[in-house]
Amino acid sequence: MSDADAPIRKVVLAYSGGLDTSIILKWLKVTYGCEVVTFTADLGQGEELEPARRKAEMLGIREIYVEDLREEFVRDYVFPMMRANAVYEGVYLLGTSIARPLIAKRQIEIARETGADAVCHGATGKGNDQVRFELGYYALAPDIKVIAPWREWELGSREALIDFAEKHQIPVPKDKRGEAPFSCDANLLHTSSEGKLLEDPDEEAPEYVYQRTVAPEDAPDKPTYVEIGFERGDAVSIDGEPLSPATLLARLNELGHDNGIGRLDLVENRFVGMKSRGIYETPGGTILLAAHRGMESITLDGGAAHLKDELMPRYAELIYNGLWFSPEREMLQAAIDQSQAHVSGTVRLKLYKGSVSIVGRRSPQSLYSQDLVTFEEGSGYDQKDAEGFIKLNALRLRLVAARRERQS
Repeated sequence: MSDADAPIRKVVLAYSGGLDTSIILKWLKVTYGCEVVTFTADLGQGEELEPARRKAEMLGIREIYVEDLREEFVRDYVFPMMRANAVYEGVYLLGTSIARPLIAKRQIEIARETGADAVCHGATGKGNDQVRFELGYYALAPDIKVIAPWREWELGSREALIDFAEKHQIPVPKDKRGEAPFSCDANLLHTSSEGKLLEDPDEEAPEYVYQRTVAPEDAPDKPTYVEIGFERGDAVSIDGEPLSPATLLARLNELGHDNGIGRLDLVENRFVGMKSRGIYETPGGTILLAAHRGMESITLDGGAAHLKDELMPRYAELIYNGLWFSPEREMLQAAIDQSQAHVSGTVRLKLYKGSVSIVGRRSPQSLYSQDLVTFEEGSGYDQKDAEGFIKLNALRLRLVAARRERQS
């Protein structure tokens, strides 16, 4: 019997403690007769995680991992992505996408720690997350076995899931017996909502879908000003107060929430081929992205800045598609990080009714020269030099125009 055909002895399950992953937990035991290790990650989703531990204990799990990964998430995943100014399809700040590689990495580490030969996720067979998780698994452990219940089992309806839960004595909360109006995923960077009542892209999402932000029209009538300090491309302080990565993002989330910042209604192109409509809220991330670009505007050389903007869509697509651990993402990251050596200083922003505006920026590494741009005399810039510059750049245009005249 080959290793591929060998029975699965132990599996590490990405476990939320909710009904679906509790059903998966029991299904793994019933279907594979294997031992299950649960892993629950705190990425800042705003939920108490101890109930997940107690639920796993109640279901007979002996090896239970419940871990606070918020600082690692922001420091090693969100911040590197922000250095790239990464947005997918022009607007999406990749809040779900960037969380998956960290979960996958930790699952593989736990599999090695516990001697597990398989990992399991609860992503559906129609979405991007199955791809992201599994590409992460295989990049870090090429021989790992992967179990994807939603692609294997025959529990294709809510009724079938409830029946399975009741048959195996898994408690079903009253609010879980009916179909949820939409599905939700959250972490410290964002909240995403999709499916069910949000599937029609022509129907405006009801206000109760939004969980991280007040409606912009209900935000204060007076603007809020905030200063964000940067060192080598990473935010390190708010209004002069040094903060850890996760604490800083949480503080920006509060400011974004109060000012109605970071809402997005998007129809995106999934990696698996279909279009999907999602409602995203990224309050702190929206502020952070604007601030970072403001910092780069005075510290990053124009050629480097333009090259970064050319590379960014490819970088963002790699993250969206689950290729965080790919050689090309790491190569791009090295170039991006090199560009951030002098991206240090302070940006002042104005937050008002859903908008973020840069109103000031300063840096000891600034390339901005007021002497050069001034209209006053003595700037050190000879305007006569522009004549030769223009004629050289016009040479090819004049040659094309001359040919057109000869042929007319």
